Amino acid sequence: MLPADTVLLLFGLVALVAEAMTAALAAGRRKMDWFGVAMLGCITALGGGSLRDVLLGHYPLLWVKHPMLLVLTGGAALLTIALAQVIHRFHALFLVLDAIGLVVFTIIGCNVALGMGHPLSIAVVAGMITGCVGGVLRDVLCNEIPLLFRSELYATVSLVTGALYVAATSYELNHVAAVVGAFVVGFAFRLLAIRYKWEMPKFIYERDGH
Repeated sequence: MLPADTVLLLFGLVALVAEAMTAALAAGRRKMDWFGVAMLGCITALGGGSLRDVLLGHYPLLWVKHPMLLVLTGGAALLTIALAQVIHRFHALFLVLDAIGLVVFTIIGCNVALGMGHPLSIAVVAGMITGCVGGVLRDVLCNEIPLLFRSELYATVSLVTGALYVAATSYELNHVAAVVGAFVVGFAFRLLAIRYKWEMPKFIYERDGH
């Protein structure tokens, strides 16, 4: 049986590819050139972890330490150009992979902060940044309101996942149990939010005559 950290790493690599490919589709809808497609794929897949590391002072950045991640994510984005006509058939699969990525990136982000000795609250925020910011950067660069702020529960799923993982770690529970428990809860929560369209209450402010 593979160690929990190894499984997280494998899931994380799959999620990086999925994030890069979904970013490439967004770039295609905005009629970006091939360089823009590759760039957006890299930013979306690696942006959350990069911002986390910059904020926490955790160097070198992951893609600086492992440049092949740029090749992986940029290559996956460019491959999407050739596969664009068939990828739409796998929409459900990409939703599942995105959910996996959100949860896995959140746990990895929490791990980084805890390993640096940061307080539990900072670890949860670091996990949420890792899991969510890549998609925000993608949407901002595509001139769209980030999905994070307008659709099914996303940041909330990351927050719950991170809180569960950090709480389990603080009580010194078995590491494998902490990872598996947080992953199962977060993954199920995200899929249920998609299935039943659970959303945060929206703030709507309109002035008469405007």
